[in-house]
Amino acid sequence: MAAQVRQLVALRGIGEHSAWVFVAEPCAWRQLRNRRQVGALAGLVPLPHKSGTLDFDRGISKAGSRRVRSLAVQIAWMWVRYQPQSALTPWWEARFAGGGPRGRKIGIVAVARRLLIELWRYLKHGVIPAGAIVVADRRFAHSVRR
Repeated sequence: MAAQVRQLVALRGIGEHSAWVFVAEPCAWRQLRNRRQVGALAGLVPLPHKSGTLDFDRGISKAGSRRVRSLAVQIAWMWVRYQPQSALTPWWEARFAGGGPRGRKIGIVAVARRLLIELWRYLKHGVIPAGAIVVADRRFAHSVRR
């Protein structure tokens, strides 16, 4: 787990505590196979409603881990702030940044889902998120070095 924490902390905008919780909760003991399972684990998947001619979206499911979901949203806010050149940040700014406080919050949940999937891919397959800054010489606390 410590190696995965080091891997996440090397990305700008992700702190040590967030990395530990993210690695321990969804990545350490679960065998997630695809992006849908990652999104469902956090409860960040859309919840469609279809009945006859009615077809609308009821938001996100919130059926997953509340801890992972709130952590993903916090990491998403930090990602937008500290990773301005990544692929997710301009996407969020173009679609949601000008929409007022409520629109930004809705958009950051979408970023959180996408970022959660990107971080899972980074840990599982070593694929760095598009445009992300990796800081190689980052200091770790004593708990990571053990």
